[in-house]
Amino acid sequence: MIVVVMGVSGAGKTTVGVRLARDLGWEFLDADDLHPAANIEKMRAGKPLDDRDRAPWLAALAARIRQLLDAGRDAVIACSALKAAYRAQLLVDPARMRLVHLTGDPALIAARLASRTEHFMPPGLLATQLAALEPPEDALRVDIGGTPEEIAAAVRRALGL
Repeated sequence: MIVVVMGVSGAGKTTVGVRLARDLGWEFLDADDLHPAANIEKMRAGKPLDDRDRAPWLAALAARIRQLLDAGRDAVIACSALKAAYRAQLLVDPARMRLVHLTGDPALIAARLASRTEHFMPPGLLATQLAALEPPEDALRVDIGGTPEEIAAAVRRALGL
């Protein structure tokens, strides 16, 4: 099974995803690691990515998901997956994948972004991410108000893992 932990930057995808993967003994993959260098530089410069920028990243991530599924490996993947079209491309085998949407107060997310020092996504791009977000109807929706441990435990319970 693959669990995709999605949401805007600063929602805690990586923190919760790492915790969830560790608790389950599964592999963890941060989709940000698959961005081409040009995408990272564009975001560092405070410019939002467009669909053309995201196309090679989504293709690489979908290919990696197929590899994991073909190998029978369980994984947790942190990925923004903001639009329905992106999720449609990534959910290559819905029977073996689950989508978890981390959501919460934009002020809390902005505060988290402002406190990060070693990430390429500047806090100023949060508004563009919130505007681009097409909330999924078929995802487990989890509020980010708790600790990473509480959130990961809630995900495990809700998904029966």
